[in-house]
Amino acid sequence: MLVRGLDLGVLLGDWPKCPLNMEIWQERELAKKMSQPPEKHEHTRNLGSGKAIAVLTSGGDAQGMNAAVRAVVRVGIFTGAKVYFVHEGYQGLVDGGDNIQEATWERVSMMLQLGGTVIGSARCQDFRTREGRLKAARNLVKRGITNLCVIGGDGSLTGADTFRAEWSNLLVELVKTGGVTAEEAKNSSHLNIVGMVGSIDNDFCGTDMTIGTDSALHRIMEIVDAITTTAQSHQRTFVLEVMGRHCGYLALITALACGADWVFIPESPPEDDWEEHLCRRLIETRGRGSRLNIIIVAEGAINKQGQPITSEDIKNLVVKRLGYDTRVTILGHVQRGGTPSAFDRILGSRMGVEAVMALLEGTPDTPACVVSLSGNQAVRLPLMECVQVTKDVTIAMNERRFEDAVKLRGRSFQNNWNVYKLLAHVRPPSTKSGYNLAVMNVGAPASGMNAAVRAAVRIGLIHGHKMLAVHDGFDGLAHGQVEEIGWGGVGGWTGLGGSKLGTKRTLPKKYLEEISATISSFNIHGLIIIGGFEAFTGSLELVEGRGKYEELCIPLCVIPATVSNNVPGSDFSIGADTALNTITTTCDRIKQSAAGTKRRVFIIETMGGYCGYLATMAGLASGADAAYIFEDPFTIRDLQVNVEHLCEKMKTTVKRGLVLRNEKCNENYTTDFIFNLYSEEGKGIFESRKNVLGHMQQGGTPTPFDRNFGTKMGAKSVAWLTGKIKEYSRHGRIFANTADSACLLGMRRRSLVFQPLAELEEETDFEHRLPKQQWWLKLRPILKILAKYKADLDTSEKAHLEHITHKGVPAEANI
Repeated sequence: MLVRGLDLGVLLGDWPKCPLNMEIWQERELAKKMSQPPEKHEHTRNLGSGKAIAVLTSGGDAQGMNAAVRAVVRVGIFTGAKVYFVHEGYQGLVDGGDNIQEATWERVSMMLQLGGTVIGSARCQDFRTREGRLKAARNLVKRGITNLCVIGGDGSLTGADTFRAEWSNLLVELVKTGGVTAEEAKNSSHLNIVGMVGSIDNDFCGTDMTIGTDSALHRIMEIVDAITTTAQSHQRTFVLEVMGRHCGYLALITALACGADWVFIPESPPEDDWEEHLCRRLIETRGRGSRLNIIIVAEGAINKQGQPITSEDIKNLVVKRLGYDTRVTILGHVQRGGTPSAFDRILGSRMGVEAVMALLEGTPDTPACVVSLSGNQAVRLPLMECVQVTKDVTIAMNERRFEDAVKLRGRSFQNNWNVYKLLAHVRPPSTKSGYNLAVMNVGAPASGMNAAVRAAVRIGLIHGHKMLAVHDGFDGLAHGQVEEIGWGGVGGWTGLGGSKLGTKRTLPKKYLEEISATISSFNIHGLIIIGGFEAFTGSLELVEGRGKYEELCIPLCVIPATVSNNVPGSDFSIGADTALNTITTTCDRIKQSAAGTKRRVFIIETMGGYCGYLATMAGLASGADAAYIFEDPFTIRDLQVNVEHLCEKMKTTVKRGLVLRNEKCNENYTTDFIFNLYSEEGKGIFESRKNVLGHMQQGGTPTPFDRNFGTKMGAKSVAWLTGKIKEYSRHGRIFANTADSACLLGMRRRSLVFQPLAELEEETDFEHRLPKQQWWLKLRPILKILAKYKADLDTSEKAHLEHITHKGVPAEANI
């Protein structure tokens, strides 16, 4: 390639071809090889050689299924396997013919952003019969398919397990009747089954989230936010019915995310006098100045006697007893529709990768498994164990053992339910604790901050504390911008983006004397600091100042909230999910434009400072061809490979490209440099465009995850602070100067844990404002493989088969 007469090989590092430089180049290459570990994962590229995989979607559709199908196809092809689509679920498996088609890499392009399932789904009665399963077996054997990936609910997965259990007998019968030859039967002697759960209800035990749940919550919250504005205008009460015939997860998370006055779920029916309690609750809400009431009802809501509680029943009750203008909205199938959220796309992709690995590593003795999500880890669980526990929940509800039903749903469900009950059903006590807690925002705004503040204030009031709001971060704390804030002062904050308290990046070190004076003046006994890396470093400065200023010897808790997700001690930060969805939505629109004009490559710059979380995860969610980040250093050679890759891509039916670049990934290879390089080298093959997303990534209404995450973090921080204040209280004064009196509350895998700031200091790269270890970096090979690069899939920490019966974890400490 030439750049205006200049040999690009010189620019791209091919200068060793010059004899004068050969010796230096050889030394560098040798040093590079010595510093790199040997390849351990080459076997994954040939793991599927000679094997065939079929993928089908069954039962109700769910957003994110297409991401899972895409991942199965592309990773299957990457491993050398043949991959087949089975159209129309089990019905297509029974009917055979054109319903079973070999998949290609290009056929799953542009699927990520589509809702539903592109390969179709159907309820199939034929597969329930042995005759139908016999036909299905013949269709698989004739194509040499011995690996089946099923994406669906517990019914679909149970059917797959039955199919596998009968496989040997089905083959014997097929050979006897001449349906297949003895040789064909021998080559297909056993069937491997792996399931992925696609269900918007999140009703499958053994996984934290099922594919489609997060997207359904997005649809619900969009409608709730829209209804809230009209309800406020007319001072109305709205009863919203969401899906969930046997599971109240959608209703519960919606109630937490919108601050609903009441929620009805099938797992925990209300007490027998719920009508009086509900009416009293609505009156109290109006009495605090609210102009609306929101009541969320799961479609399967029941009372203690197992009788249905319908939306109309609730409306009639409110109208009859209170005379409020009340309307009912039944959301229905709109919850299944629309584009999948970033979370569901990444979840589907990760599960698809793990499903292929589980299938190809399976043996005749390996039980059918389901790929699940545990925290941020993919795990494999025995399929029928999960199905049985899921059925146990239904049995518990039928037998009126509602406490057991809630426990069987898992720790996350229990904790969400406990937080909701505190915020919705517990009144602030008449007697006060005598303690004053202050809450503040620090750093850049992040969606979800307001939800955390609201939860902290209201839980603090429930504990009997006096709650103080600090405006404009450490700057406001230094200058006395502190005021008392009550229950109604944070009303409606869960759905608001930005920071209602105001936030600045100012650090406290040069204002320690003024801050100490403010703490003394307002008699602050505990401090909640919600923010990003500045909140973390600022809190360390406060702790450092304890030796000089006794007033700083109070318990303090940091809650990470930043779009960059770069705070040590937590896998996720409040606001990162909202920013990720903003980027993903923008990339969808850009890809649509590129697909329309054809032969166009877009270079998109994302935020994140030195942290490549947003670029990497948005790359996974949007199907990017590359994502340049600081943590994964790249050279001009890598840029050359990417350009050549896109040139090859333009020869296929997919004539578009998407490249993401983290804003500080490299000081020399800037967005403009990469754009100019791509523009020059793509001449005559593709055009290049660039887009810097900027501060739009910090704006917008919070996603359901950020609202819920912020609410739980705010609630838990107050419970911890309350305990610490009592622990360090002596004779009416508080003196807290130990390491565990200043902690960061973070999510580690599945748990919310408090970690001393002093310990996290050792885990931090302060120069680049990054944690030294970041879990999501292990996902980068998936991004490369799905973009058709010859990367190595690291299976050194592959998910081993666990047992759900041994995974029972007690609920988190009471909030």
